[in-house]
Amino acid sequence: MSTIVALSTPIGRGAIAVVRLSGGLSLSIAKALCVELDNVKARHATLSEIRYPQTGEILDEVLITFFEGPHSVTGEDVVEISCHGSPAVVRQILDLTLHLGARLADPGEFTLRALSNHKINLSQAEAIRDLIAAQTQAAVKQASRQIGGELSTRLDQFKDLLIKVIVLLESALEFVEDDLPLTEVNLIEERLGYVRNGINGLAQSYAAGRLLQEGIKVAIVGSPNVGKSSLFNRLVDQDRAIVTPLPGTTRDTLSHSIDIGGVPVVLTDTAGLRETNDGIERLGIERTHKTINDADLVLNVLECTDQSVGALDHANKIPSLTVLNKCDLQVSSHGPKHQEGIRVSALTGEGLDTLRAAILQILNRGNVDHEGLVITNARHYNLLKCATQEIDEALELIGRRASEELILVPLNNALKFLGQITGEITTEDILSQIFSTFCIGK
Repeated sequence: MSTIVALSTPIGRGAIAVVRLSGGLSLSIAKALCVELDNVKARHATLSEIRYPQTGEILDEVLITFFEGPHSVTGEDVVEISCHGSPAVVRQILDLTLHLGARLADPGEFTLRALSNHKINLSQAEAIRDLIAAQTQAAVKQASRQIGGELSTRLDQFKDLLIKVIVLLESALEFVEDDLPLTEVNLIEERLGYVRNGINGLAQSYAAGRLLQEGIKVAIVGSPNVGKSSLFNRLVDQDRAIVTPLPGTTRDTLSHSIDIGGVPVVLTDTAGLRETNDGIERLGIERTHKTINDADLVLNVLECTDQSVGALDHANKIPSLTVLNKCDLQVSSHGPKHQEGIRVSALTGEGLDTLRAAILQILNRGNVDHEGLVITNARHYNLLKCATQEIDEALELIGRRASEELILVPLNNALKFLGQITGEITTEDILSQIFSTFCIGK
């Protein structure tokens, strides 16, 4: 297998950059780069110098760390070159390794080799990608748990029980002429019920896992000049949106990601809702309605001093919170003093902690669990649902006292679907699709 190379740290300037090689030529390439590199010990960093081959001048002083296969991240010989983080230095080191026989790695190829050499399984490989993309502490925890094999361990328990049931039915089909005794049937139903409930419970956790992974979309909506943009700026703690006293200043949507209680939240400021003859403003209002339809939660912003106390009708179909802004102003005696809603001031910051807590409470109604294992991957979710349906079919066949060979078909399908999650049964096309989403150098 060829020796691959890539920059494993982010592109750009920095104090340090790490160039990683994996494959049979890794150590020999490192020794060719650093002509004075002798007595390299595995898992020890060695200070050395890379020189230009033509002149012998020093290109950079580097640390070389060698990991001998199979005791490495990929299962092959791996060399990591820690150099200074200049893009020019990195480019020249990469060029030298290519000249010495390496080739540039494809996206995710280091992790793919770890998978091929049984250092990790497929669900762990996907969790590595999720960990790199994690935006909050909660997302980091979930990815770390799956890298540690918690999902694989849970699925192994279910697969072991399925195999026991399949073996029992295969034996009955082969050696038993009469029907299975009732005690055996009850045992099979009990085991399948346990497996079915377990994998279905994991599948149901995807509603929460998707939100942790992708972020929860929260739309800030209301009439012009109620302080939507000011509230947006306060929540994101930046002056992102333009704020003026003129109605209709916001003509387009503006989004920003924040962390509320460990959950990634994508806040979107929108154009004020009103009747208008301004063509550009109408386009902004159309985008507001689209943002509302795509949102997981809507913040209906009203003024504390506003006489129109009703919540906006557009958000009736999705979860919403009424936010009474400008509570720092004197409320009219005829104003909505007793209107239900969260009183805030985008100007002073009053009530924002209460608003954040209310947003998190609404989201937690969807069982956004920060601690338990949740499914964060759509591919895993689809396979778990397919496995659940197959077990449901098997249980129905057992209830109708169907023959063992008919019952075995959905059970073997369920086992296949569970195996696809961890990669025991995965086509090359699926692998190519998964690893194309990785960054180069991982």
